[in-house]
Amino acid sequence: MMTMMQQNPTYRRGDVVLVLFPHSNLRTAKPRPALVIQADELETKLPQLIVTMITSRLFRSNHPSRITVLLSSPEGRQSGLLSDSVVMTDNIATIALSEIDRVIGKLPMARVHEAIRHTLGL
Repeated sequence: MMTMMQQNPTYRRGDVVLVLFPHSNLRTAKPRPALVIQADELETKLPQLIVTMITSRLFRSNHPSRITVLLSSPEGRQSGLLSDSVVMTDNIATIALSEIDRVIGKLPMARVHEAIRHTLGL
């Protein structure tokens, strides 16, 4: 079990994780893949991680805050995702480490950084 003073080197920016992701009502949640977007050396001493939602609902693509990941692409093959998906940087959550099941893959962050900048107006 993790203590508050330990660092968690297991999760890195760009990791695709399986996580219990909260619905927008914050009362319910659903297991789904998510992308770790938190800085690797944030060191908040809190047992949590900042992630963004990944959905297989491709109709949610075509927005500057969202990145389409196709399994036929090199990034899709390393993602660990089971279907073509959309990384939704406009749906960000802070997740307790206890809600993360495991790392399933990795995604490059260059396009994700652009999408996050759009989402946050940076």
